[in-house]
Formats: sequence, structure tokens, C-alpha cells
Amino acid sequence: MSMRRCWANFCAVSAMSEVLLIHGACHGAWAWARVIPALAALGVQARALDLPGRGVAASLEDQIAAVEAALRGPTVLVGHSAGGFAMTAAARSPLVRGLIYVCAYVPVAGQSLAAMRKGWPERPLDGAFVVDRARGVFGFDPARTRDLFFHDCEDATDRLCAEALAPMETALPDVTAAEALPRGYIQCLDDRAIPPGFQAQMARGIGVQTALPCGHSPFLTMPDRLAGCIAEMISTFG
Repeated sequence: MSMRRCWANFCAVSAMSEVLLIHGACHGAWAWARVIPALAALGVQARALDLPGRGVAASLEDQIAAVEAALRGPTVLVGHSAGGFAMTAAARSPLVRGLIYVCAYVPVAGQSLAAMRKGWPERPLDGAFVVDRARGVFGFDPARTRDLFFHDCEDATDRLCAEALAPMETALPDVTAAEALPRGYIQCLDDRAIPPGFQAQMARGIGVQTALPCGHSPFLTMPDRLAGCIAEMISTFG
């Protein structure tokens, strides 16, 4: 695609769509604080939301409904890690115009996130979970989080929270609405939580892909480069 056409597509899509940023498990809208102004500098209007289930029990449908309720018009959804599940399901809304996965799970119909994770040979998260089934939540062992999530950026362990367990164990029955949309995948090549090989496998079939030389938290490690990747992908969605 020529630079002129790419810029024309970017202007057209960004003019009619905003970006809604969806955090991963045990994170929150805070994770995108540096990406939002970086996107604004590129002419992309973006917002982030806190999904239900931060510290309390919630269902995957609760999270999907929260994403749908946050849509104010034509929107490109950007999801990190476990946020790929709620984002994919929210593609059923006619307001969703595209999906961008950031080292995120790409759901397979009939498989929960937990099943997908356990089905991959490398499982770096094994042993890191702290599960409270009585409360319906889980978290991560603080002794493990810096190495898993923040080894190449400031340690944000103290910002992590417990997360609803049910969304991790719930499968999406159908993903055809998401697969019909323009989609992009941003791999993180030094990710210690979701192996890069697993990301590459999940990204198969997604037409627009790129990669960043960072760990699981590109929004902290390189927010400007991440914003640039998002904006460039949006330009191809025309």
C-alpha cells in the first residue's frame, strides 16, 4: 500500500472511529495511561475502561456487556492479554469496526482461556496463580509478577488486583463475527507470560501483524511505539 493511500485510509478510519482500550487480567484502565496521549498525538481518539471483575466475581458476559455499553459510535477495539476474550465477543456489536490484539489471546470457539493456555506446551504462568474459589477470584503471586510482566519496565506489581475467575474458564461458542472484521495482532517478542510462539500460533489467519521487542507490558515499556503500531494497523482497516 502506498504511503498516500495508507494515510488516506488512516484519516478516514480515525475520523469515523475511536479506539477503546481493554486491559488484561488483574490490570485496569491505568495500564493504557501512556498510550492514550501517544495515540492522541497521532490523531487517534482513544479511551480505556475498567472491566467488571476487578477484585470481585463476575462473568465473561458481564465483561462483554461492559465493553458494548462503552461503545459511543464506530469503534476499533484494542485488547491486551486476557482482554482478547471480551473484545472478541463484543465484535457482535455493529459499532465495532475492527480488532487489534496486543500479545492477547485470540479465542477459539468452544475453548476457554484456561484451556487454551494449558493446551500450549510452554506454560510460564504455571505456579504463579493464587486462586480463591470461594470468592470467585484469582491473582498472581507477587514474587513472580516482575519477572513475568515487568522485567523490562518499572515494576507495577502494586497496581495489580484480584481478577474474576469465571471469565478465564468460560468459552465463547462462536467467533465468526470477530473473524469477519479487519483484525491486527501485535506480538511481543520477549514476552515471559504468553510465549511468543503461542502468540504467533494464535495470530495465524489475522491479516495484519507486527511485533515489538519487549515483554508483556508494551504499554509501559514502549507506549509510543505501541501507539504507532495501533495507528498503522487502523490505517489498513479502510
